[in-house]
This record gives sequence, C-alpha cells and structure tokens, in this order.
Amino acid sequence: MSGDTLPPLRDVIAAHGLAADKRFGQHFLLDLNLTAKIARLCGDLPDSTAVEIGPGPGGLTRALLSEGAARVIAIEKDARFLPALADISAAFGNRLSVIEADALKVGREALGLAAGERAVIAANLPYNVGTALFTGWLEAEPPWWSRAVLMFQKEVAERIVARTGEDAYGRLAILTAARAKAKYAFTLPARAFTPPPKVDSAVVVVDPLLGGERFSDVEALSVVTASAFGQRRKTLRKSLAQAASQTRASAEELLTACGIDPGARAETIPPDGFMALAKAWRAARSA
Repeated sequence: MSGDTLPPLRDVIAAHGLAADKRFGQHFLLDLNLTAKIARLCGDLPDSTAVEIGPGPGGLTRALLSEGAARVIAIEKDARFLPALADISAAFGNRLSVIEADALKVGREALGLAAGERAVIAANLPYNVGTALFTGWLEAEPPWWSRAVLMFQKEVAERIVARTGEDAYGRLAILTAARAKAKYAFTLPARAFTPPPKVDSAVVVVDPLLGGERFSDVEALSVVTASAFGQRRKTLRKSLAQAASQTRASAEELLTACGIDPGARAETIPPDGFMALAKAWRAARSA
C-alpha cells in the first residue's frame, strides 16, 4: 500500500479546517521533500517501529510510511487531526496507529512495544514542550528508543549539540552528552512552515549511549549543573556553593577532588568534568 491516493496536505488542512493552534505550538511542515529527508535520517525503517509526536495533518507520518517503516505509532493530543490520520492509516495498510494523548504523559508501556524492542522517535516537536519531551527520553532507563530524529527551534538544537566554551553550551548539552551522541543535521527556515514561526528550526539526530558509556546519576548531574550554570558569570567556587550545601564538602573541596580549577567558570568545563563532579557530589552527600 502507498499514499499515492492521498490528497495534498494543503487540501487536507482546508477540507478539515485544520488551522494551527498556538496553544499546542503547531507549525505544519508541508514540503514532502523535507519530510522525506527527515524520515531518511531515521535509518533502517523497514525493520523498525517509529514513534511520532504531534503528527498534525500527517506530513512526516506519510514520509515515515513511504520510507517503509514497519509500524508508526503517532501520539496526537489534538483530536481535530484524527480523521486525517485515519485516512493515512487506511492508505498504508493500517501500519499507522494513533494514540490520542498528551505525549508528556505517554510512557513506554502505552506504546505496546515488544519485550526488548526499541523504537525510532521522529518528530517535528511542538515548540512549547519539545525540551521537556527530549530530556524525559534522555532520562528514560533503560532507553526504549534506538534513535531520535527531532526538530526543534534552532536555538534549542544548538544548545543540544553545543561544545565546551560555546555560547550555547550549558545544562542541556551536558545532559545530552552524558546519555547520548547528538549531531546537528540541517536547518529549516521559518518560511518552510505553515504558518511560519518567528524563528528558524533545525533537525538533530540523537543516538542513546548504552551500557558503561551511559552516565547513570542524572539527579546528581542535574544538581551540579543547575548550581554551576545558574550563576554562570561567577567562578565555580562561588556558583557551586548551593550544590555543595547539600553535602558535607565545600565547593572547593568537590572541585579539587575532580581536578577542576575552583576559579574556572562553568562554560569552560567539558561534560566529563561535570560527570566527575556529579560523582563527587554524590559521594560527599552520602558520606
């Protein structure tokens, strides 16, 4: 089965009266060349289950199915899109199933994945919840996804892949590096969307780290990075005082134990330095 019989997305939107809803951060990507480009970044789709967040009228959904995804599970909160998605499912031999729910409240269990199965996540993420969804997937243990191909506001994408010393480097880059490998794929200008947002977007490809490569103590990492970057203009000796107050060690003692200069600033410390600091914080808190 294929989607050749489906009408153009603009016609679908008009027929169903599917104006974008600002409450859900909706901006539709209607260019089928771009949605196909995103789908191809997902890897070997014929052997995969793809999970899509916020499919809307189904542009990326069609691309995932056209590229041969064995199954697509779409999570859509806005019930207005369900009839259009049902038409896509019928056109592609019912390889699409739709869960009407808030993606922030849908865990692995609700997806119906087989034991040991890991899905590919592909999504044009709603601007208002994209970061929260992404950090939740990073923190999931064990990871139920094998790859995530995600579209964010360009600024958020840059924060995910930022390197030490760059302006965008901060907590999100460190959490990502602790749990996954991420790369910036390409930029999409605002004019590619209907309606156009106020900012450009970008696609990132994220592969989770597994086994011993994966940093486990996300809570400790969150504490030390929140403290360090909460006052990023200050030296770590001062900015880490809040995190250190939860332990029996001073900020200087925690930093010295990790071989980090207490006079350095947060943006100069690479992710492995913060992971070492998180371990030291945990040890000092448990002492």
